[in-house]
Amino acid sequence: MANAGNEIAFKKETVAKLLTRSFKEDKTKVSSDAVVLVGEMLKIFVEEATRRAVKQASSEDCDTVDIEHFEKILPQLMATQPSSAQHPGLHFTSPLM
Repeated sequence: MANAGNEIAFKKETVAKLLTRSFKEDKTKVSSDAVVLVGEMLKIFVEEATRRAVKQASSEDCDTVDIEHFEKILPQLMATQPSSAQHPGLHFTSPLM
């Protein structure tokens, strides 16, 4: 993950590797637009996780954010996935669940 100042950015090669690891067929390709889109989604996810972990640490009167704060907010992040009911025909899965 590259970090210029406070800007979060993922290398396109890293995002592409993350995507291709979940493909069942070796022939499946991923477009550069898809890599950019998923990279932006990862950025938003990391920013939101950071905000929530900071808020959790603050609620516990801690000056620093520790891994325990992230672990406490992780279920909230996983629960914010769109449901299939909101998007008929789409099925959301998470490798972390």
